[in-house]
Amino acid sequence: MVHPPVHTPHEVLPARDRDAEITGWALAAGLGDERAAERFVDATYDDVRRFVAHLTADVRGAEDLAQETYLRALPSLRRFAGRSCARSWLLAIARRVVVDRYRRASARPRIADTADWLGAADRAQPRQLPGFEESVALADALRALEPGRRRAFVLTCVMGLSYAEAAQVLDCPVGTIRSRVARARRDLAEIWRGPAADGGRAPLPAAA
Repeated sequence: MVHPPVHTPHEVLPARDRDAEITGWALAAGLGDERAAERFVDATYDDVRRFVAHLTADVRGAEDLAQETYLRALPSLRRFAGRSCARSWLLAIARRVVVDRYRRASARPRIADTADWLGAADRAQPRQLPGFEESVALADALRALEPGRRRAFVLTCVMGLSYAEAAQVLDCPVGTIRSRVARARRDLAEIWRGPAADGGRAPLPAAA
């Protein structure tokens, strides 16, 4: 079992330097450095938990999914060559864990009664996440976004991944990520602008 990290104060590094540090720990862990493996988990656990909670709208279940992510990822570190950021590599595994969980559920009709399993799971941003009170307006707005746009926006604008890294996580072209993020920003601007001139909320554009 992977234990959630106990956070201690540390120097805050720029995102690029932080990702390089995390990737270095991943490479060292792949060579058998147990301390590096601990640092890798400590540095990435919150990102993984937030990401799977976002996809599933289930904070309690997110802990189990995060555990499953590391159970898959840690033995695979020996094959991680560092050609991409280790954090985006890990989040791609987390996404596959969520996909596999819902595919298993979809095979049992009594549990999953919709073919659009990921869209249904992705409709709500969990209110129990740490810091939600400070970002309630953003969370409410994100819930209104089309799921593909929301995932692209969260990965790039909330979690700080590059477009290329987000494309790797979501297994789609970089151009698709750019388009989804641009449209998500436009949608958010419409949401925050408030009701349209005719007295109703402006409709969101069709999904990308």
